[in-house]
Amino acid sequence: QLQFVESGGGLVHTGGSLRLSCAASGFTLDYYTIGWFRQGPGKEYEEVACLNSDDDSAYYADSVKGRFTVSRDKARNTIWLQMDALKPEDTATYYCAADGSPFTTAQRMCLTLRGDYRGQGTQVTVSS
Repeated sequence: QLQFVESGGGLVHTGGSLRLSCAASGFTLDYYTIGWFRQGPGKEYEEVACLNSDDDSAYYADSVKGRFTVSRDKARNTIWLQMDALKPEDTATYYCAADGSPFTTAQRMCLTLRGDYRGQGTQVTVSS
């Protein structure tokens, strides 16, 4: 069974940090473009950050650039999202995703909100 298991969400004060993890099972992430997306209360689903499968170059939404870092651990078949300097507007349910298309890029995956597989979501709440 192909699935993601997400963890690491929670409640944090403004300026705090959280690290989200997303462990894949049933398939290997090595050849997938991977990414993180989010949906805040009353907001549309949006991209956060995506990572290329070949060179691990990343694309970040302007709203998180310089504060968030996306990475993957191939040995653990896990992807991470390090979130620093959190703001109340970062409050959302965060989803990891993987895109297996051989022609995609991190930027394309993020901007088209694509994903062949998606995690169940983990809640991040930032209090002011």
